[in-house]
Parts: sequence; C-alpha cells; structure tokens
Amino acid sequence: MLSLALLATALNPACAKEPLKVFAAGSLTGPFTVLARQFEADSGEPVQMVFGPAGLLLERIEQGEPADVFASANMAHPQQLAREGKAIPPLVFIHNSMCVLARPELHLTTENLLAKLLDPTVKIGTSTPKADPGGDYAWVLFANAGKVQPGARELLEGKAQQLVGGKNNPSVPAGQDAVKYFLEHKQVDTFIGYCSSRETTPDTRFTKVTLPPELAVAADFGLTVLYPRSGSHDTAYRFALFLLTPAAQQILVDYGFSR
Repeated sequence: MLSLALLATALNPACAKEPLKVFAAGSLTGPFTVLARQFEADSGEPVQMVFGPAGLLLERIEQGEPADVFASANMAHPQQLAREGKAIPPLVFIHNSMCVLARPELHLTTENLLAKLLDPTVKIGTSTPKADPGGDYAWVLFANAGKVQPGARELLEGKAQQLVGGKNNPSVPAGQDAVKYFLEHKQVDTFIGYCSSRETTPDTRFTKVTLPPELAVAADFGLTVLYPRSGSHDTAYRFALFLLTPAAQQILVDYGFSR
C-alpha cells in the first residue's frame, strides 16, 4: 500500500539536490499552491508545481517528462502509471463532487437543474473528456440523466461545449479564469465542473448548485509517487505524507474538497 511505503521511506530523510516536481490537476491549483509553500517553509525543500488537465499530465509523464509526485483528479491515471511500472500504487487522498456553475439570471437550483440543462435555449459548458477528468465526470452526469429521463443523455452530450481542459479549446485572455470568462461573455449559461474552487470564498457573480441525488457524481482524487529519476526520493514521499496530514486536509476542505 502507498501509505506503508510512504511511512517507511519517510523515516530516512535526505536533502533533495533539485526542486521536487509535483504534477497536479488544475482543480488543485488553489490549495496546492498554499500547501507547496507551506511544505517549503517547513522542510526547506523547494517545490516546483506543474498544474494542468490530469489526462494531459499523464500523457506528459508517459512521454518521459520527469515528475516526482502526481496528484490526479481521478484514480484511473495514477493507477495506469502504477501498472506501467512508473509509480507506486496510488491512494485516494481527497474527495470531490460535481456541481453546476450558472449565470444568476438562469435562477438555477438543485431542484430545477435537469430541466434547465435540457432547455434548448440553455447553453452548457464542460471540460474535455479524456484529456481532463472533469469532462469525463460531466459525461457520467449525462449518463445519469439518461436513466432519469429517456433521451436526456444524447441531448446533453449534443449540447455540451468542451471549452477547457483540452489541447484545442478556445483561447481566453491571459490571466482570466476560463470558466468564468465563458460565463461572463455568455458563450455558455452553465458550466459543469467540480464543487471545489480555486478560491476559498464564493464568487457572488455566479450561482453554484449541487446535483440532485439521482444525478450526483463523486470524484476521487488519486495520489502517487513516481519512481525516482536518480538518487534519493525521500522528499517526494515526505511531500505525499504531508498531503495526508490533518492540517493539509483542512486546507483542501477550505477550498471545497471533502475528506
């Protein structure tokens, strides 16, 4: 198990010769930026964060780009690295779920969510399936909708605009949050994404609603340590252990994740 390997290795600390390189899903940007700085302050070890769609990060690792720790928005990607002999068996280190962010004039609620999404005049945005687990989870939502109302799956898949998380998504101005940009400019009225956020306070410009039980989609975030490029790998294990501490877990909760 990962936890046993982490504990055993962490007993023999060693100084890293170069920054620890952590690949992490873009949805972890807020909390992991804080956590990386905290780890640096506590350990004296520099950390280089690389954020992006987890599917594309997996592709970069498989193509040979060096990384020490991989925090994915699903379990499938780190499990794949373990099967390929590139990483130790992963564990779920935090949970998330799917919500819908909407323009306020839509008056979206959990109760009317499916009806609103099925409305022909309501435009839906999602992440890009396969490249980004957020898109895969949106397609699970669509499948759940099809079980509730015949034909809903096909209608929603046909309406969905894959706007973020892929290689060829529409561009947005530098420094802009892509999801909020597309909502503000009315390219979409709703966006299916994680209940977590990159900030600890809600953005009052938009309405965020949870999914009704019959549509609910849970997201388990996976953590693994890649096998070392060379020399000691103790810092990578210590960082992974740090993410499992109560203090680190609370920071993730503050950003909308759940234990």
